[in-house]
Amino acid sequence: MAALALTVAAAVAVTGCATGAPSGAAGRTASAAHSATATPSPTATADPVAAYARARLANMTLRQKVASLLMLHQPGTDGSALRGFVDRYGVGGMILMGDNIPASPAALAAQNATMTASDPELPPLVAIDEEGGDVTRLPWDSLPGADVLKSEPPAATQTAFAQRGALLKQAGVTVNFGTVADTTADPGSFIFDRVLGTTPAAAAERVAASVTGERGQVYSTLKHFPGHGETDADSHTSIPATGLSVADWQTRDAPPFAAGITAGAELVMFGHLVYSAVDAAPASLSAPWHRILSDRLGYRGVTITDDMRMLQDSGLAQYADQRENAIQALAAGNTMLLYVLPADPAAAGLDPDALVDAVVAAVGSGRIPAAQIDADARKLLELRRSLAVKE
Repeated sequence: MAALALTVAAAVAVTGCATGAPSGAAGRTASAAHSATATPSPTATADPVAAYARARLANMTLRQKVASLLMLHQPGTDGSALRGFVDRYGVGGMILMGDNIPASPAALAAQNATMTASDPELPPLVAIDEEGGDVTRLPWDSLPGADVLKSEPPAATQTAFAQRGALLKQAGVTVNFGTVADTTADPGSFIFDRVLGTTPAAAAERVAASVTGERGQVYSTLKHFPGHGETDADSHTSIPATGLSVADWQTRDAPPFAAGITAGAELVMFGHLVYSAVDAAPASLSAPWHRILSDRLGYRGVTITDDMRMLQDSGLAQYADQRENAIQALAAGNTMLLYVLPADPAAAGLDPDALVDAVVAAVGSGRIPAAQIDADARKLLELRRSLAVKE
């Protein structure tokens, strides 16, 4: 426990790490320069996953790159129909909801295999919210969730998520939006039953245990950055807001995220949450919050928004235009945008093609740098290619 606390404290305390190389790195550079005069260094072996991603990216149009930054949902359990949806839009991922879950694990595995079969070398991500407890999509997942695990030793969390990860892997799911890194001690909070700890230290231990348990089975996701526990409002129907200072956030909300990052979480999900001391915009649309995640917590992996439809569902006029929301979310620094669509997206005022068109136009006008789209697409290509290599 003491070792974890020290690790978390060190991660949270990091500031300005993009301004210069750590002293250890500098020392290694000087040493390498000295040794090069005596013994030539061996040639570095190219990373085949990175090389594949670069080659694939070079053959993609801007429109294809942008489409690959979307994770969408389509109801139904017909694997062929879902495959057609993936191919139609060229998306980088699909999220499974309750309306995608058939009667058995074997049926879900077959459905996902069919859905992702068009491009075996680069399968789309297949995600699910499988927290256990209040948020359970799989009827056969009877493992404990946070409502139970917060009162058990951290080892119980690791065991539960290791077993849950095995269930997901067997079903062909590759990403779990299952680790709630928020923390609150308020039973009246919307998120209380889903947090893994009621103090920053307790949550941090169990978040790290969750990620450790899932390792090697599914990609782990920390949510809802920068923390849903500071307000009791529900971000599905509003934009929760707090005036909490950055210093207090760093003490109260950052530690579980820092612990999950140290444990190796592959994704971080941004919440539609306003911390007005940092930005008047929700964190999902906030460049300052993305910089805090990278500069203070040292995270440079894949980031994904919470369901983008939630912004529109808040009823606030400034979030009524889904195309503008998409542009702002990518410009802020998100790698991927999540949309939980109904069977007829138009019924929800959404058109995936129009979203892609809007982002392409934003690149053309300079609102989003083309290099940023390339970097995001390459990051996701590497994550997806890693799945194929593991098979």
